[in-house]
Amino acid sequence: MSGTAQRSEKTATGLGWLPWTTLALSIAGVAVASYLTYEHFMAGSTLACPDTGVVNCVKVTTSEYSRLFGIPVALLGLAFFVGMTALSLPPVWRMSSPWPSRLRLAAVLVGVVFVCYLIWAELFRIDAICLWCTVVHALTLVLFALVLIRQALDPEGG
Repeated sequence: MSGTAQRSEKTATGLGWLPWTTLALSIAGVAVASYLTYEHFMAGSTLACPDTGVVNCVKVTTSEYSRLFGIPVALLGLAFFVGMTALSLPPVWRMSSPWPSRLRLAAVLVGVVFVCYLIWAELFRIDAICLWCTVVHALTLVLFALVLIRQALDPEGG
């Protein structure tokens, strides 16, 4: 059996739960980011989150940090999770090309850097935390960890 065929066979059978877990997390991210995007454009206050004190979703989602270069952060999050959903489909995990793996890694790296920026903004600039945003942050961090672990286990990709 050739090296490429062996690698494809190993990749196809050795992934186990990882593609399904990243897919489920990505779909959950699409759902939460869709809700935040809807609320952003509808200027709603139905975020099912307290609007007083430290936990204040409205304060966070309407702050100057809720947009980046005029683009709603919620929409950027939605785009991220839609992309991660596509990259997390089990057939994409099984591709022999290293590019899906590289794109997944690049996406989660950008995502986690952006999450760090948003957490910094919540804690030190806005002085409030959004529970919905925290869910998005947690999903992104777990996706980052899973993709990083997978990359460490098989640095050639796949």
